[in-house]
Amino acid sequence: MMTSQSQSPIRVLLADDHVVVRAGIRQFLEQSPNIQVIAEASNGQEACTQLEQHKPDVAVLDIQMPLMSGIEVTRWIRSKRLSIGVLVLTAYDDEPYVQAVLQAGANGYVLKTAEPDEIVQGVRDVFHGKSVLDATLAQKLIAKLSAKEENHLIEPLTDRELQILTLTGKGFTNKAIGAQLSISDRTVQNHLANIFQKLNAESRTEAVMRAVSMGLISANIANIS
Repeated sequence: MMTSQSQSPIRVLLADDHVVVRAGIRQFLEQSPNIQVIAEASNGQEACTQLEQHKPDVAVLDIQMPLMSGIEVTRWIRSKRLSIGVLVLTAYDDEPYVQAVLQAGANGYVLKTAEPDEIVQGVRDVFHGKSVLDATLAQKLIAKLSAKEENHLIEPLTDRELQILTLTGKGFTNKAIGAQLSISDRTVQNHLANIFQKLNAESRTEAVMRAVSMGLISANIANIS
């Protein structure tokens, strides 16, 4: 494993329509080792242009932006199959926003009221393939999902899929899961695709949330920040 000094920096695009907010976030991100903000955007369309041009490792997006929302930008990233982690950083803590963000395919959802260290860790976790969700928001979402009558499995999960889902909940990346189970990254990816379909989920985070709400994995196991 490489030391932090030898690792390439995590390349971040920061999109928020408030200049002061962008400046503040950029300052504490770049004060952290191995994080570099390579581009900024003040609206959703500009974010898409910058994402396509620079292909950062992580996109930090606000929800409410002119021209395209952070949710729409996330959908665009996934439709283009860009290998970019998405961390939504917003002031909105309403459950419909959280669900919409996760269904769009975001890897994480952190509130702007979080401590700078939490936001920095969120960027790092998303970069490493982990799911990030504020603990309070997670509990609200789990409760909401648990109350839904349609919250059921389309098809039962296999033992292998449950193993992979449990490791996903613990924050393991595809590579780490493959190493743990002695299977290839591609096989893990294929299993996750089946899990998403069976759970009617669009992302790792949403799949973990649904699995917790159904009692398939424990909330204590899930790696929810």
